[in-house]
Amino acid sequence: MKVVIIGAGEVGFHVAKALSEENYDITVVDIDPEKCQRASESLDVIVVEGNGASPNVLLDANVSEADYVLCLTRVDEINLIASQQSHELGANKIIARLRDQQYSARNSIIKPEKFGVDMVIHPEQEACREIKQLMKYPYAVQARSFEGGRLTMVGIRIDRWNKSMLDGKTLSEICKENDRFRFTVVAVLRNNEALVPTSDFKFLEDDIAHFVLKSKNIENLLELLNIKETSSNNIMILGGSKIGRTLAEDISKDHNVRLIDYDRPKAGKISTKLDDAMVVHGDGTDIEFLKSENIQDVDSFIAVTENEKTNLIAGMLAKHLGVKQSIIHVVNTEYMPTIKEIGIGAVISKNLSTANSILRILHSDISDTSVATFHEIGLDVFELQPEDGSEITKRPLNELNLPKDSIIGMINHHGKIVIAHGNSQLTEEDIALVFARPDGRSKINKMFIS
Repeated sequence: MKVVIIGAGEVGFHVAKALSEENYDITVVDIDPEKCQRASESLDVIVVEGNGASPNVLLDANVSEADYVLCLTRVDEINLIASQQSHELGANKIIARLRDQQYSARNSIIKPEKFGVDMVIHPEQEACREIKQLMKYPYAVQARSFEGGRLTMVGIRIDRWNKSMLDGKTLSEICKENDRFRFTVVAVLRNNEALVPTSDFKFLEDDIAHFVLKSKNIENLLELLNIKETSSNNIMILGGSKIGRTLAEDISKDHNVRLIDYDRPKAGKISTKLDDAMVVHGDGTDIEFLKSENIQDVDSFIAVTENEKTNLIAGMLAKHLGVKQSIIHVVNTEYMPTIKEIGIGAVISKNLSTANSILRILHSDISDTSVATFHEIGLDVFELQPEDGSEITKRPLNELNLPKDSIIGMINHHGKIVIAHGNSQLTEEDIALVFARPDGRSKINKMFIS
């Protein structure tokens, strides 16, 4: 598949990196020489330096032969013009990143489809979607649902009070001793390194374990980990940014929401547009202000100002002052593993959320198998159905030579979900949810082919 990516910023670079590792034919276009140099030196891609809205540049990038053109610059107008030019030149499908959500409104004067856009991605909406998912699990640093919500992956820090996990037991022993429900651990983040655990793996304090289990068994997992189940009702959003405003408007009917902004005129203007949320002028990095707002009673503190340093400091203070969950937005994705390692709270990036959304679209279009990509733990998640007589169906999982750093987490048999274990054996009527590193996908794919 040939993909042309216009814009080599954080979003474009992440998408190009992920696709280039999967042997896609990638061309990257950007007007910034430094971004072009970064892409050229770091990725196995063709780089075209120039304005992505220029017909001549697009001709040089061969967009006429592209299966997908991804217009991912930071400027909406450039993305729309690039989309229109690419459409006229014969590109098959076009995805445009648009920050202004009005383009997708029903009463919008300018419709993206008039510019040849097949699909629009709004970064702030993608970030809000991820935040709302995390709010369902205040004890988690990462959360994602699969199978229509029936299956959940949660990333939980193993603290010193998770005694059952710190008694020197192996993962296999923990699973055998717990017969009330099944779960699997697909990855563990330890000292900024992502590990795919084997049966003899032992947890250490401050590991971040990523559990996969049926959603109805979350309560059992929390009991196993000695974690008190809580819900998010009282929400404090720091920052009247586009993410902050979108989130407040979206959740304020079902939650008690306070939105804090340092700019008094801006806070006043926002208050006139949010009917169900309280808008307060204040400094989210001021300890006395946070105390005066009873920060200890807040279930989820969500720092989404346009300054990531402010978000980091505010999130750290809120966590220290007793908030149950702290969610921090950053632009620089390199901060993400370290923030999780320190234990400040959950961390998201609208750029990474946008990149993941685009990758899901491309993967599902080509094979209907890919579900998600988790950069922090270095795993792809995808569905595979065995062919009749394939290697994966011939023996139980624990007798197969599965590729290193790959785990079959779930088996769907005619709609019935089962958490996979060593004695599980797949049939051609099953669908498996597979967690694997990108470089191991082709190996495990072969085991499903007869």
